[in-house]
Amino acid sequence: MVKAVTFFDLDGTLLNAQTKLDADVIEAMHVLRKNDVLPVISSGRNLFEIRDIMAQTGIDSVVSANGDYVILNGQPIYEARFDLALMQQFDTFTSEKTGDAFAALNDQGARLNKPSQVADQAYDHVNSPVPAVDNQFWQTAAVYMMIVFTDHNDELYQQTFADDFTFYRNTPYSMDIVIKGGSKQTGMKQLLNRPQFKGVPTYAFGDGNNDISMLELVDHPIAMGNALPHVKPYAEFVTTANIDHGIVNGLKHFDLI
Repeated sequence: MVKAVTFFDLDGTLLNAQTKLDADVIEAMHVLRKNDVLPVISSGRNLFEIRDIMAQTGIDSVVSANGDYVILNGQPIYEARFDLALMQQFDTFTSEKTGDAFAALNDQGARLNKPSQVADQAYDHVNSPVPAVDNQFWQTAAVYMMIVFTDHNDELYQQTFADDFTFYRNTPYSMDIVIKGGSKQTGMKQLLNRPQFKGVPTYAFGDGNNDISMLELVDHPIAMGNALPHVKPYAEFVTTANIDHGIVNGLKHFDLI
């Protein structure tokens, strides 16, 4: 029987400054399971990017792609696919209006539509490899999320595609794109609506813009010490930074480990 469900953002939260798992965090995830607490990754990252993290922690429930693709106990339970016609409009817009590159992503992989120095900077910022270039990928594969590589065109994209997409700026060089209204909260609800979680207390740890909806949903929202200043007011408790045992300290505060 699950006694609690705890959601963890990755970058700036579960992961350290090198986007790796500290030993005490790995141990904490295994202790949670022993204590009948279900740990769930809730991230803007996609499944193919976090297989090693899942293996190290034993976590097999994930709200990925900012809520657009969800698995529970290793099995897919929800997906929100991008409409091909909308993606074609976006491709035309970037080509004719902004010149920005974008990436299309699903649970299996990601591809850039063209080479981009800004994309290189974005992936370097999160210590991840730059995807290969294949502008046919989004035209033939299921797509659950996109990333547009820009450091200044936020308002232009948000106004142009206000009825179609939701944007989250998560690095100085890029914005995540999900279907309109998509969020971590949307994906989490798909999981929490399952009968076995009715009445079970929920917790979440986060630090960034795309974590706000997650913190608003759970019973006990926890912000990292390194969280953006405007994110911290959404938290019941602010733990220490991700590089200062923030996860372990937060879990101990709530007697989860």
